[in-house]
Amino acid sequence: MNTLKFDADDPRVTAYALGELDGPEAATVAAAVAADPELQAVVDDVRAMAGTLASALAEEALPTVKPIALPRQEVYPLSGRKVVRFPYYWVSGSIAAAFAVLFAVYERNSGYEMEEKSVAYDVEFAEVALPEAMFAVDAEETPAEAEGLVRKQVAPSKSMRYAATAPMMMSAPPDDFVGTEGYAPTVEAGWQRVGDHPLSTFAIDVDSASYANVRRFLNRGELPPVDAVRVEELINAFTYDYTTPDDEDRPFAAQLEVGSAPWAPEHRLVRIGLKGREFATGERAAANLVFLLDVSGSMNAPQKLPLVKEAMRMLVGKLRADDRVAIVTYAGASGLALPSTAADRRRTIYAALDALQPNGATNGAMGIELAYDIARANFVERGINRVILCTDGDFNVGTTNEGDLGRLITEKAKSGVFLTALGFGMGNYQDATLEQLADKGNGNYGYIDSAREARRLLVEEVDGTLATIAKDVKIQVEFNPVQVAAYRLIGYENRLLAKEDFNNDRKDGGEIGAGHTVTALYEIVPVGVASDLRGSGVDELRYAATTDRAFPAEVSHEMLTVKVRAKLPDGDVSRRWEFTLIDQGTAFAATTPDFKFASAVAAFGMLLRDSSFRGTATWARVVAWAEAGVGRDESGYRREFMELVRQAEALMPR
Repeated sequence: MNTLKFDADDPRVTAYALGELDGPEAATVAAAVAADPELQAVVDDVRAMAGTLASALAEEALPTVKPIALPRQEVYPLSGRKVVRFPYYWVSGSIAAAFAVLFAVYERNSGYEMEEKSVAYDVEFAEVALPEAMFAVDAEETPAEAEGLVRKQVAPSKSMRYAATAPMMMSAPPDDFVGTEGYAPTVEAGWQRVGDHPLSTFAIDVDSASYANVRRFLNRGELPPVDAVRVEELINAFTYDYTTPDDEDRPFAAQLEVGSAPWAPEHRLVRIGLKGREFATGERAAANLVFLLDVSGSMNAPQKLPLVKEAMRMLVGKLRADDRVAIVTYAGASGLALPSTAADRRRTIYAALDALQPNGATNGAMGIELAYDIARANFVERGINRVILCTDGDFNVGTTNEGDLGRLITEKAKSGVFLTALGFGMGNYQDATLEQLADKGNGNYGYIDSAREARRLLVEEVDGTLATIAKDVKIQVEFNPVQVAAYRLIGYENRLLAKEDFNNDRKDGGEIGAGHTVTALYEIVPVGVASDLRGSGVDELRYAATTDRAFPAEVSHEMLTVKVRAKLPDGDVSRRWEFTLIDQGTAFAATTPDFKFASAVAAFGMLLRDSSFRGTATWARVVAWAEAGVGRDESGYRREFMELVRQAEALMPR
């Protein structure tokens, strides 16, 4: 077993400071640095010198880089040491830093097309006679193994044809480049006549990625693509004051409300709200987490890998001593940057995060395989076992097809390990891929555009992000044709299910995290209200049956029944709950603040999509409805939403 200790002159310390190590070796050095203030000071000094060189070189014209023949290398070992000391390590560190910065400058100016070029060099390495005295052998290490370790560090071979592969694209696309982002097409669901379709079935969705992504576009002075706007994710980006379940056997509580639709007052708007059971402090189970981090070249941008590191540091800061963290990285290949480590060893985890550097192409499937293997190897029975994927979603090596990736995640989800997918960056962001992976992996999907969003998902709502209290949650609404002529589910277009899927436990649904709120809105045309029902896809029925149908007197006054089906996190058989709603004729002005605010967010989404169902909604009215529903807003997120509405209005073509 290698028990090397590191000192200030060890070349691997310099290489670590410059981000030239990866995998287990980087994690080993990182742990040594974290435990030794002297080594940490050396690392800080080297990085400071690299920064100084970067600033100086940025002002110089870019030199032409040509293949060169390296001179014969001379190695001067000091006897009696297991690791070769380089007395001039500052010189070698400075030269390495200079070359690292030169490559960074070159790559920054090389555009944003992903390309790799190989340059072949003829290199002669001197055969060095290394005295046996320099190899201090550990009890579990033979002299040959020790010599091999040192030779690997200082003299790779006597002579070889050396192929240097230099990724020419290491920097992110320009800030205004959005041409290769990928979104799944969504078509708004139209009206459904209750006489033809009395049941509406869908899987719940607690994802919030669309809202943060829309915010990113608006803050950059652009309107988002229509397919980037998923109305249900805009609505569910906010928490609502729903009641928690009072029955320990029930993982969530339901709250129903109905009032006038503000954009169509002759219609009714139904809000279905679910609230997941909350955990008291220290109540949640221990967590076994694997951070699966994309460190490919496309992640080399301020809003990508640096923000990933900051977000993961925030999450580690919220973990308990009985939680564990492993770090798996992937680019062209995957590696274990940190074995499963107790979460209270924060300096070790932070050091491993700090050592990560972007480089290479993106083989996401290989990283997924390794991450799930690590999670299974450290599986906590009746605990939280989760892979947290952080990427821009641009898988371009290995398994890249969305269908194949989805099937891979579906298979891995059977292990009992859940998935959280967190998207970062812009330019080549692949929203559709990440949304599908989260859905297939029994998980949730968020987009992190800022440190504030990272704090919301990974600090303020950490229990909901990590701990699942119900899985495969599906909702089926049965409408009473005496009360309802037609209905339209707002959003959830890619979560719709066949009515038969509701009772089919083999059909996946959505997941609810601890304390999560889930909201769905139905716009309803009451019986007797004239409407052309555009978008129904069905002609008006000449002999439509309405109020003359016979119903039991005790249910004729009910507007609808909501049925919810879900499994416990470690269960395979679902349970069912039912809730009924009676319309009391409440006007929009008399509804709760949460009802008003959710309505405003839905109208905002319809305006961004230029929806034919937006009715009388305008940007000014959306702000007014949101103002009426802003409530306490201790976090300021609802006020922020109102500002985004104003930004969107200013960007709309006149």
